[in-house]
Amino acid sequence: MNKYLVILAVSFFSFQFAAAQTVLPFLFSDNMVLQQQQMVSIWGRDKANTKISVSGSWGKSANTVTDANGEWKLKLQTPAAGGPFNIRIKGTTEISLKNVLIGEVWFCSGQSNMEMPVKGYMNQPVVGSNEAILNSAADRIHFLNTPRGSSLTPLYNLKSEWQVASPSTTGNISATAYFFAKKLQSVLRVPVGIIHSSWGASKIESWMNAESLTGFKNNIIPDVLPAKDPQTIPGMMYNSLLHPYIGYTIKGVTWYQGESNRSNADEYVGLFTSMIKLWRSKWQQGDFPFYFVQIAPHDTKNLNAAFLREAQLKTMQTVTNTGMAVTMDIGEPNLIHPSQKEQVGNRLAYWALAKDYNIPGIAFSGPVYSKMEKTEDGKIILAFDYAAMGLTGFGKPLTDFEIAGEDKVFHPAQAKIVNDKRGVLLVWNDDIKKPVAVRYAFKSWAVGSLFNTQGLPASSFRTDEW
Repeated sequence: MNKYLVILAVSFFSFQFAAAQTVLPFLFSDNMVLQQQQMVSIWGRDKANTKISVSGSWGKSANTVTDANGEWKLKLQTPAAGGPFNIRIKGTTEISLKNVLIGEVWFCSGQSNMEMPVKGYMNQPVVGSNEAILNSAADRIHFLNTPRGSSLTPLYNLKSEWQVASPSTTGNISATAYFFAKKLQSVLRVPVGIIHSSWGASKIESWMNAESLTGFKNNIIPDVLPAKDPQTIPGMMYNSLLHPYIGYTIKGVTWYQGESNRSNADEYVGLFTSMIKLWRSKWQQGDFPFYFVQIAPHDTKNLNAAFLREAQLKTMQTVTNTGMAVTMDIGEPNLIHPSQKEQVGNRLAYWALAKDYNIPGIAFSGPVYSKMEKTEDGKIILAFDYAAMGLTGFGKPLTDFEIAGEDKVFHPAQAKIVNDKRGVLLVWNDDIKKPVAVRYAFKSWAVGSLFNTQGLPASSFRTDEW
């Protein structure tokens, strides 16, 4: 458990700062990226009732006075994207921050599939990692990796630092976050900052506080630090890996998590919705974009993963300003960490580029089932959203469709794209004369076969609620 106490010690030290010293959280350091054209939040500590002045070399400044506890917080106007700039913080002492970029800032979080670095895990590769690392020096991407740690109370600070993407550092960046940032940077031509905070096997409950967990089964936040696996315990990640960043001005969030909640997928829509609401309320930036990855197919021999994917789909359909990157076509049967992380990062970026940066003419979602209709000859017609140019299997058979009659027993089905209608599919089984429901890839393991013509895969789905 000692390794989890390191962050606690750092947090305690930050509270017990020297009486005559201006102190900033590690979050504010050389190489950081600030969100462009915003009143960004900057905070720190000093002696009580001390005047604090913050000025950026782009010509803007702001002032405040510390409160009785020595805490201060202010907002500084940022310019259009660019840099590098310097920032001077003057209180009891003076701090100078160098190589500060102004651009787009995203908070990237989740469990091991978000944590998986560009260099991959042992014996678990990331496709294209060597080329990505080799060419990363050309990117204006800066990143901050969060060290692991747990706490019983919300932390103010933790020991981390901003780094510049380069061949010597890029291998350690979250692969999903890096490829997301790389796509944004290549299209927008502005600096991109990534704050990465994730922990493998973390449950969604660990990223929530007591209030947001009210009414859910696994909602007890412990009074003592857990001896092992703190990332599975309610409140632990919220306190240690999220709270220190709350308030840092961001554009939005990307999230890759869900595998650890397959066993309680029935609660996931509620949990996920509550967590998003919590994060947005704490950041006080309105309903900022929240884009997430649907978990990929993985052979677990049960339907838990299908129910979890369904819960993620329902969250996208019901929560404002969310989007989901589907990975039905890039799963691996015996490996929970798909190697095609560039695909994942790109698909998250499509949402941001289309929705937040107003890039016209691009698809950002794969087909999403919308409605069904029964035909007189015993077939079912399915219609899909996000298929403006139609559907395709790219020359391969449409697989993993199932159909059920009134007995509610599912059997393999044939599927055919209706060529004279956009986003419409015909599904049938000649032995089922009165079909009532269809499922597509609604199992733990399947290879996605249905796409829109822009190459984005359809989510697994079912038309029944059995």
